[in-house]
Amino acid sequence: MKVKPSVKADKFEESVIREMTRIANEYKAINLAQGFPDFPAPKFLKEYAKEFIDKDYNQYAITWGTKSIRKAISEKYKKFYNIEYDPETEITVCCGSTECMIASILAVVNPNEEVIVIEPFYENYGPDAIISDAKPVYLKLKPPEFKLEEQELKKVFNEKTKAIILNSPHNPTGKVFSYDELKLIAEYCKKYDVIVITDEIYEHIIYDNLQHIPIATLPEMKQRTITISGVSKTFSVTGWRVGYILAPENLTKGIRKIHDFLTVGAPAPLQEACAKAIENSDEYYQELKEFYEKRRDFLYNALTDIGFNAIKPEGAYYIMCEFENFGYSDDLKFTEFLIKNIGVAVVPGSSFFSKENEIGKKYIRFCFCKKMETLEKAVERLNKLKK
Repeated sequence: MKVKPSVKADKFEESVIREMTRIANEYKAINLAQGFPDFPAPKFLKEYAKEFIDKDYNQYAITWGTKSIRKAISEKYKKFYNIEYDPETEITVCCGSTECMIASILAVVNPNEEVIVIEPFYENYGPDAIISDAKPVYLKLKPPEFKLEEQELKKVFNEKTKAIILNSPHNPTGKVFSYDELKLIAEYCKKYDVIVITDEIYEHIIYDNLQHIPIATLPEMKQRTITISGVSKTFSVTGWRVGYILAPENLTKGIRKIHDFLTVGAPAPLQEACAKAIENSDEYYQELKEFYEKRRDFLYNALTDIGFNAIKPEGAYYIMCEFENFGYSDDLKFTEFLIKNIGVAVVPGSSFFSKENEIGKKYIRFCFCKKMETLEKAVERLNKLKK
């Protein structure tokens, strides 16, 4: 019978993270699994959106983004990172960073070329490589600090390597890659003529006075880097689906063609609203760090007190934990126990690792992009584990 899924579709599963949300809803568990806020988006941003809807910015925008948002993004990168991108030829706006990633891979990777995925990883990256007919190759970070070691780079870089996917600040570990680590990646990319596709969606959620360093700012790296970011996490509007790509003109041409035939364009009035927000958010970015640092410290301290071996994140809004103190050795079974018996939903760690890597079964991931009262209620339930 010919009516069956493609070979590609059989090579990966549905999103485990989004499945956890469905199960959490079924059992009325507090959802500390999927990374979306349960508090309102900033009032100023919602007012901007209303303004542009009322002004009838409601039809198709230019496929690769309105002029206003591309200009705002360009000015932001000059101000924050001292790197220049031409808004007319080097910036593309997509339907969220998720589309940014698949559009970028499809635009630069040929069938059977290798794409390095740093492990652990956000679960979309492997399937994106498969959809693109590429071969994902996994670069292991060393736990529990999840350090990048040169010996692991030597294992995965070769003449077949076309691209490496870099995510910093990192989901799920909260790691912020240091300048020395980025420099090491850059050296191997230049040696093997490899493109970096870097997911920087959490660039403004960073703690302990650390600095986010775009790898594109390193010497000779702008011309071989595709930088991805967006507004979903920074402005707590994960449902708006406005992401963007910064890349040299020769790569942007291909990315824009792929993007055009994937989604045509992101929502026009929301792009205008985001442009205005990006232009006027310097103070907001600092407030955002303080807002999330308070939640990070609260949940990290609580999880440690309960008995989890928690990894304190440097950025993003997730906490990875080992849970061996509770008598479980399998992340799926422990996750099921937490949802059904404790009333808190998390993500099993194995969803962030390749099937061949058993280490993921030692971990679960909590998210803390929630109201303080939500986190307090979750901790109250988790305290039952002490018994």
